[in-house]
Amino acid sequence: MPTIPHIEKHFTASESVRDVVIGMADGLTVPFALAAGLSAAVSSTDVVITAGLAEVAAGAIAMGLGGYLAARTDVEHFDSEVAREGHEIDTLREREVHEVEAIFKEYGLSGQALSSVVEAITSDRKRWIEFMMRFELGLERPDPRRAPISAFTIGSSYVVGGLIPLVPYMLTSSLPQALTNSVIVTGIALVIFGMVKGHFTGVNMLKSAFQTLMVGGLAAGAAFALARAFG
Repeated sequence: MPTIPHIEKHFTASESVRDVVIGMADGLTVPFALAAGLSAAVSSTDVVITAGLAEVAAGAIAMGLGGYLAARTDVEHFDSEVAREGHEIDTLREREVHEVEAIFKEYGLSGQALSSVVEAITSDRKRWIEFMMRFELGLERPDPRRAPISAFTIGSSYVVGGLIPLVPYMLTSSLPQALTNSVIVTGIALVIFGMVKGHFTGVNMLKSAFQTLMVGGLAAGAAFALARAFG
């Protein structure tokens, strides 16, 4: 009987997928909540459109800059840890050797096998530092070109998500009708986005869709209620 090969199905969401999720999640939720809140306090769709577009622009810039700074911080943090590990290897060699031994002992190595592996790692300074970064600190070298890409991805995703709840206000001058259409369109977008996010992150797609819809709905409902109460 032929052996059926076992295929591992693991998925690790890339940094780009993570950035899209960050941008779209806030882009769909914040402008939607703002538009809903303004709908209870103003009498013209023009006000909602103007305020909504201003928020989308400001939000995209802020989110993009946040993504850029986060990516730059990752690079700077990694470089500082590399320098620290190199200094410790140079000045505290025996202690660092013992740390390498301790890591391999956790994997069950001992005796001559352990000594051989430790000697192979510690005989090359660059390889030793890379080993300590990965297995002691759990850090992978970030791409230094990642910062502008992350900024653009998050910012553009925010714009795309933010325009969805505003489009109904651009298509009609009736505020109640625009609000109704915005709720429907954004609700559908939140469900679809939640399912896609669940697919890429390994979470149950229906559960992810429900959670995303609830977050967006609660934010918009709270904004609408506050605007109605104090407007």
